[in-house]
Amino acid sequence: MQDFDFSKRPGRTLIGRKLNNFGPPLISIITPFYNAGQYFMETVNSVLNQTFPYFEWLIVNDGSTRSEDISLLAAVEQMDPRIAVYHKENGGPSSARNLAIIKSNTEIIVPLDADDLIEPTYLECVYWSLYTNPDASWCYTDSVGFFGQEYLWKKPFNINQMKVENILTYAAGIRKKDLMEVGLQDEQHKFLYEDWMLWLKFLIKGKKAVHMNWYGFWYRRTDTGVLGKIKNDKDLQKKSRKLIRELSKQIKGKADVLEYPRYRELPYKKPETWEWNRPPVVTNDKIKVLLLLPHMEMGGADLFNLDLLSRIDKEKFELSVITTNPAESTWRQRFEEHVTDLFDLTTFLDIDQWAAFICYFIRSRDVKIVLLSNSYYGYYLLPWLRKTFPDLVILDYVHSEAWFWRAGGYARTSGVMGDILDKTYVSSMHLKNVMVRHFAKDPERLEPVYIGVDELHFSPDAVEPGRARKMLGIGEGRPIVLFPCRIDLEKRPFLMFEIAKATYAGNPDIAFVVVGDGPLLNELQQAVKKHKLENAIYFAGRQSDLRPFYRDSSITLICSLKEGISLTTYESLAMGVPVISSDVGGQKELIDNTVGRVLPLYQNELNDLHNRSYSEQEVEQYVKAIVEILSLSDDEADSIKSACRNRIVNSFTKSKMISFLETEFEAFANGKGNERRKKIAEAVQMLPNLIDDYLTMYIDYEVHMIHSNRALKFVKYLKEIVQLKKSPHTIFLDFKKYSNRYFVQRLIVQFKWSRSGRLLRWARNMTLRWLR
Repeated sequence: MQDFDFSKRPGRTLIGRKLNNFGPPLISIITPFYNAGQYFMETVNSVLNQTFPYFEWLIVNDGSTRSEDISLLAAVEQMDPRIAVYHKENGGPSSARNLAIIKSNTEIIVPLDADDLIEPTYLECVYWSLYTNPDASWCYTDSVGFFGQEYLWKKPFNINQMKVENILTYAAGIRKKDLMEVGLQDEQHKFLYEDWMLWLKFLIKGKKAVHMNWYGFWYRRTDTGVLGKIKNDKDLQKKSRKLIRELSKQIKGKADVLEYPRYRELPYKKPETWEWNRPPVVTNDKIKVLLLLPHMEMGGADLFNLDLLSRIDKEKFELSVITTNPAESTWRQRFEEHVTDLFDLTTFLDIDQWAAFICYFIRSRDVKIVLLSNSYYGYYLLPWLRKTFPDLVILDYVHSEAWFWRAGGYARTSGVMGDILDKTYVSSMHLKNVMVRHFAKDPERLEPVYIGVDELHFSPDAVEPGRARKMLGIGEGRPIVLFPCRIDLEKRPFLMFEIAKATYAGNPDIAFVVVGDGPLLNELQQAVKKHKLENAIYFAGRQSDLRPFYRDSSITLICSLKEGISLTTYESLAMGVPVISSDVGGQKELIDNTVGRVLPLYQNELNDLHNRSYSEQEVEQYVKAIVEILSLSDDEADSIKSACRNRIVNSFTKSKMISFLETEFEAFANGKGNERRKKIAEAVQMLPNLIDDYLTMYIDYEVHMIHSNRALKFVKYLKEIVQLKKSPHTIFLDFKKYSNRYFVQRLIVQFKWSRSGRLLRWARNMTLRWLR
């Protein structure tokens, strides 16, 4: 995961949400404690911050000798009635855990040491992942190493590797009956690889595991922990390794492990709901809003979501997030700063269980409003949601139409669901007109909401000039044309290349700066090198802060084949930098001749996505506009800079966007649209079987498409490996863009010793196993 921030560990503070935990506990957390007070309060906070309050916490004081630590335990026990502290003579962590297991009152055990941490949704994901996989004995997440060492631990399960290295975390959700069956943890010695030995005993018995694909557990690395003690004691190492070897020899056959995300072939069945009759866990009177989103990745749509989460009035609203697309979720930590209830369904549930979880979540949080954006699963779920929750307010936000993708993209799907939705918000007036004209949207329930920009953050006065120039080695006298975007087809980076080449031929002082990454970046860089344009086009890569680049630029160039309103347009104008843009989406709602230029689009989005043959007229119009703006006098240049800044401050700020949405949410929560919503719900409820089958058919289609697309990509990359067109490392990185499936790593290992039919047969078997 890029840009992971190890300082953002759970448990830094106590959230204090005071959740309703009515009913008996469903999970038992067990913690051995021996003179462990130094970091214990962070562990306490991480437990009490859990979104799933139905737990008991059994802490076993294993003969602590420090009076201050014993006093701390007594104080912690008084913090919450779910906490119970037991005292015993020192016998080691395994002995303490076993006592807690025996005294536990639930069927799911979660071991957690006194200095480690769990993310707020850890228990909730553990519970439902085991609930939906009743044949599984335990489930676990990936982990974060922190404190003494910092790393991300994400490894595919491998039974052979488990015999020589423990690739699993000790923290997991474990069924108590299976723990009892294997004889609990080994108490022969105080310090052994007790968790490793436990997993081997589970594997000997052929027990099934579930690997949840997210970082839910934080493992504090210290020299005083069990690993540190074993590492510093050669006799203990030797003894532990001997026990591991003896257990490993007893493992027969293959391991039964489910690794998320997976999209297996599913039986046709109606969407189900789980039995859940407990009252809502959240008892405050705030308006509960659920954001149903695709992922948490860098991009304009996700920034809109993040702005809403971070800027909305927390005294009036409580927001939650559920995502439905498998992704790296590189922005997950940024989302977690502003929301506690955050779930990526692909990481812990099968797709046929997603509707049940969303239904449970709406009931358990007393959600009043669902705001949907860019999730196909979410759109196809809407009829079922309306049937199940007649009073639920359902809104959506559409960023742009996409004619090259599913005949209009999310705009088309929003149109299909127009009768179900209470209201649709769009990024521009242009998009509103498109949706009315092409997708039969009711204009009365369709409203532009410009995403805006933070005018205080994106201000030329907030950034020292010269930083970008210094980074790239561009002299002070050279004007810069900035090209900030994801380097992909719809942004037409090779049109930018042609524009830069033509501009540089007549104006060699002008420098073009490309900021961003993407699948076409390497090819673009090679083209620059081939045509010897290194002094004309500079590459800055992906940047977390674009302001220094805006600050040093004279123009921002956007030559995209499609946009809603580009986020970079808002940012550039706020920084006082004029924008030259293709006439796509709602760009001309923001850009006029006082702040830049909007130029005709010579290509067609539907037919020319892969077309790199750009007409001379299209290239020349950009060259002319660039030279024209750069030729302005100093007074004229200052005037256009001021106009750019005023354009944003007067009409397009994030504060205006948030204020409008808050007003809308309050109105809907107070009854706006109730009569119409009731009529639609009654109509939908008259067709229950059709509504259920509609979602079932979509799930079947989606699973089929995922299998087909991934299989095709895999065959393509496999051929490149065999034909020696790519290195093993490159092929793995390429494939990783499309899939989180772990067997690809093993393919790379196999590549090292075979390029023959043996590799092909092995890869075929692995592919079939993966597709299951």
